[in-house]
Amino acid sequence: MSSDVLSLSHENGVAHVTLARPDVRNAFNAELIARLRAVFEQLAHDAGVRAVLLSGEGPVFCGGADVNWMRSALDLSYDENVADAEAMSDMFRAIDRCPKPVIARVHGAALGGGAGLVAVCDIAVASEETFFGFTEVKLGIIPAVISPFVLAKIGASHARALFLTGERFNAVRAREIGLIHAIVPFTDLDAAVGSLIAELRSAGPSAVSAIKALIADVRAASYDASRNLTAQAIAKQRTSDEGQEGLRAFLERRRASFTE
Repeated sequence: MSSDVLSLSHENGVAHVTLARPDVRNAFNAELIARLRAVFEQLAHDAGVRAVLLSGEGPVFCGGADVNWMRSALDLSYDENVADAEAMSDMFRAIDRCPKPVIARVHGAALGGGAGLVAVCDIAVASEETFFGFTEVKLGIIPAVISPFVLAKIGASHARALFLTGERFNAVRAREIGLIHAIVPFTDLDAAVGSLIAELRSAGPSAVSAIKALIADVRAASYDASRNLTAQAIAKQRTSDEGQEGLRAFLERRRASFTE
């Protein structure tokens, strides 16, 4: 499946979602935002998908907001701006809450909303020349929509420094603050992503989905609430078909049926 702004393909249980606006650095516009949300909501219910790989076509992962889209926002009313921002927030949330593990293959640059896109992925691998930035303040605006997701990823201390200055930073700093998880030469990027996908193939798919939900729920819960939540979550998984199979396979020293 493809469109003028995004392509979707499947290979051996991996959904490849590729931003396809290389002529404008894969920048966001209303159409790309809507397509990303729709695709991730679709993938959330696809039992054949074990993992999602998010990447960008051309020399840059995602350069943020499209200039023409920003220009059109100058004529929007306050209420129209609210609706526009809510649509983008819903897109980020669809990726953040996707029950499938989402890997970001980052190269070139991830700026503004592009850095926010990295933040909502579970695992992010970047090529060593990639640079990042929450650059909204340089335009006199603020990284409001991406802030809940970025704060959850890098914490308030790093967000204060980087949101306020809007400075660009390299992949080493991005890894230090937890925005990305690994840095490799560009020529090794696909191999690094392939290694991660191989690890995910050896994990129980329903366990992976349960872990993603658990992290989100525990992060938002008090200790008393999380005590009950975590106890119920592990009991449910242990007694599930997948949990029983995984434990039996371990004890019987064989591969579990869900591994590939």
